[in-house]
Amino acid sequence: MTGHDPQTRAVHPPVVTPAGSRPLGVPIYQGHLFSFDAADDLAAAFRGPDEAFFYARMGNPTVRSLERLLTELEGGAGALATASGMGAVNTVLMGLLQSGDHVIAQTALYGGTYALLQDLAARWGVDVTFVSGDDPAEVREALRPTTRLLYLETVANPTTHVTDLPAFAEAVRGTGVLTVVDNTFVPLLCRPIEHGADIVIHSTTKYVGGHGDVIGGAAVFADSSVHQRVWEHATELGATADPFAAWLTVRGFATMPMRVARQSASALDIAGRLAAHPSVARVHYPGLPGHPQHEVAERLLPDGAGGVLAFELTGGREAGRTFSEAVGLISLGPSLGAIATLVMHPASTSHRQMDAASLAAAGIGEGTVRLAVGLEHPDDLWQDIDQALRKAT
Repeated sequence: MTGHDPQTRAVHPPVVTPAGSRPLGVPIYQGHLFSFDAADDLAAAFRGPDEAFFYARMGNPTVRSLERLLTELEGGAGALATASGMGAVNTVLMGLLQSGDHVIAQTALYGGTYALLQDLAARWGVDVTFVSGDDPAEVREALRPTTRLLYLETVANPTTHVTDLPAFAEAVRGTGVLTVVDNTFVPLLCRPIEHGADIVIHSTTKYVGGHGDVIGGAAVFADSSVHQRVWEHATELGATADPFAAWLTVRGFATMPMRVARQSASALDIAGRLAAHPSVARVHYPGLPGHPQHEVAERLLPDGAGGVLAFELTGGREAGRTFSEAVGLISLGPSLGAIATLVMHPASTSHRQMDAASLAAAGIGEGTVRLAVGLEHPDDLWQDIDQALRKAT
């Protein structure tokens, strides 16, 4: 470029490619365009998610690093990183469904997923049958020739219902129905593909990112052909992960095993204390022996039941709201899986889309409080919880 005018040189800065060494960390490739020497090479890049990079909506090196990490984490054939957890849910459902299709889903679902299924039913004519998630026979009875997906959550939000993934996946095996599992609550602790899932969804905003400073989502696929099919829709939908967000999420991977183990241990400690408190009617945590799916959790989650628990206050909705506002060390806020502990009242926040009957069917009480345990010492957390319980009584 030395022979060109400064105006031209300013537009074409030198691009440095490392030679003789390599970065130990994942670099941030913020640029969204890549050039080619041959037209055929550019044309070939359009074919799929594992081809050369050319436009960041279709693929980016930093995002690809995150996708490969996620693929290895879940033991899949490929992954898609998205701009949010709901971006991943939308990409999968809209990429695999069309009008007239049928979906079977468990009743206890994240509120945003429930709302999306209702929207697809109303606007696209996608039929949805909800099952309790307790008996695989319900799935077999609900199957139709038009059934395309079985949608489950490993640990449901916020009831902590644990789905027997092997039994439910077996219920649709050989039918052509794809089993989709949201594994957001228990990354590392459970690998749904090993239990028969075809697609695993994560809100990487939560435990994968882990620091409360990034939004992201992902879908991991057991079969490369399904990955290709959804990738083609994802590039049209445009729910692409941002390179900087992907870089932050990759950073979170390094400490995730230690964070998840610590949060699971603290959650079990807090759940046990809550179970003995007179103001608490019921505690929802799979690690407790009294949990309805405790035996399932012992099989699927032998290394810990995750950092999220829920509990029902005897005072109902007003007590739930009062408790949520009375905490001091703990923050009243959405999300989970970050380093700081968060509390929220699902009936008035994350599950506000659901009426009283739908809440009851999902096992969510008017006084249910969700606690997402962070990395604080459990004794400090309990001190804050105890004083808030006294105010809510």
